[in-house]
Amino acid sequence: MSSPPSSSCAAPLSSSLRTQLFNPFPNRFISSARFYQHRSSKCEMSRRGFALKGGILASGVSVMGSSLITEPAQGVERLEFKPNGYNFWTWRGHRIHYVVQGEGFPIVLIHGFGASAFHWRYNIPELAKKYKVYAIDLLGFGWSDKALIEYDAMVWRDQVVDFLKEIVKEPAVVVGNSLGGFTALVAAAGLPEQVVGVALLNSAGQFGNANGKSNESEETLLQKAIVKPLKEIFQRIVLGFLFWQAKQPARIESVLKSVYINSSNVDDYLVESITRPAADPNAGEVYYRLMTRFMLNQSKYTLDGVLSELSCPLLLLWGDLDPWVGPAKANRIKEFYPKTSLVNLKAGHCPHDEVPELANRALLDWLSSLKLEASPQSL
Repeated sequence: MSSPPSSSCAAPLSSSLRTQLFNPFPNRFISSARFYQHRSSKCEMSRRGFALKGGILASGVSVMGSSLITEPAQGVERLEFKPNGYNFWTWRGHRIHYVVQGEGFPIVLIHGFGASAFHWRYNIPELAKKYKVYAIDLLGFGWSDKALIEYDAMVWRDQVVDFLKEIVKEPAVVVGNSLGGFTALVAAAGLPEQVVGVALLNSAGQFGNANGKSNESEETLLQKAIVKPLKEIFQRIVLGFLFWQAKQPARIESVLKSVYINSSNVDDYLVESITRPAADPNAGEVYYRLMTRFMLNQSKYTLDGVLSELSCPLLLLWGDLDPWVGPAKANRIKEFYPKTSLVNLKAGHCPHDEVPELANRALLDWLSSLKLEASPQSL
């Protein structure tokens, strides 16, 4: 996967921006990370310097067990795009956006970094033919409020747990992609009496450090008084520029086309579902807080720690072509947690949008195997 050649510094910068739009997790949040680069430049930014990794990549066919799904189906129904959103719920004084369609056993979909409920555009209508489907925008993303708070993985866990209690109000299966996958896991661990199954699509999170040693050191007076303030000023300048550049429609379209192998799904709908939330007044500050205070402080939340508290069936719906969260991670999760089913898709980081017909089929097959029964209020 390569990009058009360029003689300026802009090309390498654009390459790094591809990793920031949806899922800019550092090494400590995503294991087995790999980054494809096809050229080097003296003005290229170091990805280590910004600790930014992630993105969307998808394509191809599906393998489930011993059966091979060779060709994706055509004409998948798509959720109607509504510029003003669908439904809103007030949580801790903040407006939270969500979509709900269908009747039957509840399925809750949770998007990844930088995305929204609209990223499940090809999944909601199909799943809603058999289930009651909810898709929620996490606080700080999509059509939900861009709250100026200290973001933490537990904030989104609490949001999803309360959504299940107050809106869904009955047992449900939770499905998440990337950041939404890790959120689904911690929510399920925190509400075992209501979450009866979890499905992860190329989930964020990593296993803990085997030696248990912390890399944190106590700040000196010099660091607190001089180094830290200067570092924050520099970060604000650089991240402010990166956010401004990343939210331009032409830039977003270019980024998407470079990370969707099949670019036929890169359309005005997808681009607007990203640019519209990025235009919110607080979006830039939320981006800064996520990049500097949330993304770089995730070592205390580990997959093994969360999986140790999980009790329900787990599906790994994994895009094997994802260069940042590859199949080795899915295999390790399956080895660690015995109640795991693994479906390998020949796809990338967000297979639900790149190959939705294959992802829908695999998810529906797994849901059928759970023998779920809807309560009267879902019918």
